[in-house]
Amino acid sequence: MFFAALLDRVLVIPSAKVDYEFRKVLDIEHINKCLGRKVVVTFEEFAESKKNHLHVDKFMCYFSLPQPCFVDDDHVKKLEGLGLALSKIEAVWEEDVKQPKQRTVQDILAKFSSDDDVIAIGDVFFADVDRQRVMQSGGPIAHKCKTLIEPSQLILLTAQRFIQTFLGKDFIALHFRRHGFLKFCNAKQPSCFYPVPQAADCINRVAERANSPVIYLSTDAADSETGLLQSLVVWNGKTIPLVQRPAVNSAEKWDALLYRHGLEGDAQGMIGEQADTGGMLS
Repeated sequence: MFFAALLDRVLVIPSAKVDYEFRKVLDIEHINKCLGRKVVVTFEEFAESKKNHLHVDKFMCYFSLPQPCFVDDDHVKKLEGLGLALSKIEAVWEEDVKQPKQRTVQDILAKFSSDDDVIAIGDVFFADVDRQRVMQSGGPIAHKCKTLIEPSQLILLTAQRFIQTFLGKDFIALHFRRHGFLKFCNAKQPSCFYPVPQAADCINRVAERANSPVIYLSTDAADSETGLLQSLVVWNGKTIPLVQRPAVNSAEKWDALLYRHGLEGDAQGMIGEQADTGGMLS
């Protein structure tokens, strides 16, 4: 979205047939309302506006290594299966995802600005672009709302009902991510992958400052880790409950909205689940 704003273009959300189904989890209408114009559209809206004559005039990659845009032949076939005519996929510079260079807004404008109608920019997840500017409010995506990116209303209401049912108004929310982090964090010096007892010490300090009676735990850790963590999270001699999303149960009432709209059982609509991705601009 930052790139789309810099380039003064509309961001096209990828089709669910080849990527994450963002419109299930994001309130796209809210984003457009906050910015006062249509800056994000679904792939279906894009296809309709082009009368199904779909084409990408320029396909540019931010990263050239280890593979341009992280796009393989299978992904290209899926894109073409949507009826998209693709231009040649090319990197705009030599950039290794393992050692990204610090880039400025001027660098982005110089390399990615184009007069073409529709452009695609390859995965920018690891891009290092003007960190201070990206983190500041205002700039190219200045808006009038408290938060720009929000979950869909169904997920937001479900989360509110979960809080009302299990947590109350005073709680700590903790994302304890483990899967994939052992290898990633051990590549750093010092490692950022902490043993469960050390993580528990940190959580205990936060709980003491916050004086909260309960902790919401979103995690992909195994029961063996969460069980140990629960036994070690103690304040004033009392164990602080770690509340996780319960297993799917039709008797539960707080998540009834997900059932009614076919989102129950879909990981994309489940509280405590996560995923990542990249986009097309017109």
